[in-house]
Order: sequence, then C-alpha cells, then structure tokens
Amino acid sequence: MNILYLHTHDTGRFIQPYGCGLPTPNLQRLAEEGTLFRQAYCTCPTCSPSRAGLLTGKMPHTNGMWGLAHRGFSLFHPEDHLAAWLGINGFETALCGIQHEGENPRAFGYQKILGDANYSMGKCKRDWKVFDLGNAHAAADYLKGTHDKPFFLSMGLFNTHRVFPEVPDPKAAQYVQVPPPICDTPENRMDMAAFIESLKIADEAAGIVLDALRESGREKDTLVLFTTDHGIAFSEMKCTLYDTGIGVSLIMKYQGNQMAGRALDCLVSHLDLYPTLCELAGVPKPEGLQGISLLPVLNGKKESIRDSVYSEVNFHVAYEPKRCVRTERFKYIRRYSSYEKPMPSNTDDSPDKSLRTEAGYYQRPQPRELLFDLVCDPMERINLMGNPDFAETAEKLARRLDGWMERTEDPLRLGVMIPPETALVNYPDSMSAKEKVFIRNFDELH
Repeated sequence: MNILYLHTHDTGRFIQPYGCGLPTPNLQRLAEEGTLFRQAYCTCPTCSPSRAGLLTGKMPHTNGMWGLAHRGFSLFHPEDHLAAWLGINGFETALCGIQHEGENPRAFGYQKILGDANYSMGKCKRDWKVFDLGNAHAAADYLKGTHDKPFFLSMGLFNTHRVFPEVPDPKAAQYVQVPPPICDTPENRMDMAAFIESLKIADEAAGIVLDALRESGREKDTLVLFTTDHGIAFSEMKCTLYDTGIGVSLIMKYQGNQMAGRALDCLVSHLDLYPTLCELAGVPKPEGLQGISLLPVLNGKKESIRDSVYSEVNFHVAYEPKRCVRTERFKYIRRYSSYEKPMPSNTDDSPDKSLRTEAGYYQRPQPRELLFDLVCDPMERINLMGNPDFAETAEKLARRLDGWMERTEDPLRLGVMIPPETALVNYPDSMSAKEKVFIRNFDELH
C-alpha cells in the first residue's frame, strides 16, 4: 500500500469537517470518504517536536527534538524517521514541500526531493501561496508518474503558518468570528480573516494533490493521511497544553477501511500513527515505538485503544517545560519553569498578543498545576487544583503523569533539560522570537 502523508502548518481543527464553519471543501470530501478522528492530539504543540513525535513514534523528550530544528535542535537518531524505516523496507520515499525535522531531508531517508526545496524555516521569506500551489502541482506530477515500488510521499504545506496572506476584501472581516480565547476586536477579526485566506490556499493545494491521486488510478492502493502539527498560531492556542494547542485534525482514508464515512470520538495520539501505518502497509514495526496501533478501532473490533494521551512543551523560543495528561474527562497540566509568568516569545506575534501586552497579561503569575473537568468545562477556564472535591482525581492524574515520564525516561524528571550548544533559546521575558538575544549560560534556566 502506498502512503500519502498530507500535512499543514498550525491548523489545529479549524477545517470544515470539524464544524467550524470555514470552507475547506477538499478536506471535507476526504473526511466523508475516510475516517475523521474528533479527539486526536499531538505530542507537543510546537512545530518540529510535534512532527518528530509523529514521524518517529516517540515523544519529543525521547527522540531528542526538544525544540525547533531551525533553532539548533535535532533528532538523536535520524534513522528512526518513518521515511528511513519505510525506505529500508522497500518503499520509494519522496518529500514535496516542507518538512521541519532538520536542514537535510535526505538524512531522514527521503530518496527524492520534489518541487521547490528551497525552504528553511525562519531563514527565508517567500510567497507562500506560490510555494504551496507549485509544490502541490509537483506532487501531482509525481503521483501520476510511474512507480516500481510502493511510495511514501510526504506533502508538506506551509499554510496556515504565519505570516498570513492579505485579505482581498477587508469588509469581509466584519463578519468573521474569532476563536474563543481571542478578544473580539476589529484587529483580531482582520487577523482571523487573513488566517481564513491562508486556509483556502491549503485546501486548494490539498485538492490538487487529491485530485491527482484519483486521476492516477492509484487511489485504491494508497492510504491517505491528513493531519497538522498543532493548534493555530493565536494566543492560548499554539505552544500551550490546552486542547486548543494540542488538538489536531486527523483524517485517514484507504481501501477496505471499515470505518469509512465515520467520525470517531476515541482518544488518539500522533504516536499511534507510526504503528498504524506499518501494519496497514505490511511493514514490521521497529522497536521502541510508544504509540498503539489504531487498527482495532478501524477494523471495528474496539471502540478505543487508550484511556489517556500525553503532551509536552520544552523549548519553543524560550524554555517553558510543562507536561500534561488528558483523559476523556480530565486534563492535568504541570509547569516546571521557575519563571512564574507567561512567556511572550512563545506566542506568535499577532494583534491579540499586542492587545494582551498592553493589558498586562504577560505580567500575571501562572499556576504551577492545573486541573480541568472537560465535561463541565470544555474551554478549560476553571482550575480545580485545590478543590477538595477533586483532590483524589488530581492525585491520580499526577501519579499517572509521573509514571509516563518514568517509563519514557523523560529527562525533565531529573531536572532542567540542558539544550545542545547549537540551540538558540531566548530569555523567559523576551517579547518576541524576533529578538536576537539568546541565553548562553544555561545555568540561568534554573
């Protein structure tokens, strides 16, 4: 079975199949033909660590991608990458568009680099619409070409990452709804309207690729996986452990899928995709995977495969270590940093961030632990830590998180995670990723 891995940047669940009212007709069609997972979560709500978690089947604290690849972090073992594993098991591996696991995609096992490969996160400015649509056409040509082996094609879209495209009709922003954590102001509405323009580009590019797959005659022997890395680049979303940060889109489509046309509510981690793809493709699973195959759910033998998912943050722009465990009902978050305020540089620059800065948001102390009842408080507004009625729940989830950290040999349990010498890490009170002032003495992280 061929594998088409189609992925976007910073999209969360803001696509039509999740009912958000944003038009993505190509992804809607894919969802209706495949299986939509309503409760899928990433391993880390920042770009490189999230992608590395999915593509190695191991948590970022295990695989070494503690922070962003273009800021000096890297995998401990590049050969653990899914592309490398599939390559040694008889697949032709191809990359089109972006990846965010390192400077050299061939180090991860990609045999062919298609389209415009002149991409390096944080180091180049492009017309990202031209970039994504051009690469979509290059992927389409590849799909329509001849193949002597089963292929693994990673088709990576830059959109919906910031900076967003201009809004053609500014008046349209008057009728846009901003995401729930964001204050409803004209500036934020315009920002969201720009996100929608970016989303339209991503859907158009996805449509080019999916149409080419249909035209190629390989649709019946190709598994299509669509997902994104984490939540959208707005305040209290990307780079946070709220569901708005770790919740992701996830669609799978393949011939013989017994759950085709269904939306499933079972908890799913990005970790689960590596073993699932191996089983569906008839490839042995490597040792050390931390996820659970979704096949029992997709075959209708089980309604769920796990009762909890885990996610983490280590380094994004600043060092902000935190961990969480999420069950169907509860979420427990633990912060480890000695810096007690929000770290502004870990939120992408935006009109809302400017508004929050003026309002003093980044001067407010943050709790060390948080507990949310996701049935009664799905927006995660009421911290139940210290509430005696939930003391036992908090203790159980804390122990569960400790156990997970122990089993996966999380270095954070031993103290501060010291980054490699190549890493660029801003001070906790840095206001933006654009500030070129980096920590050199990492004893300061204590």
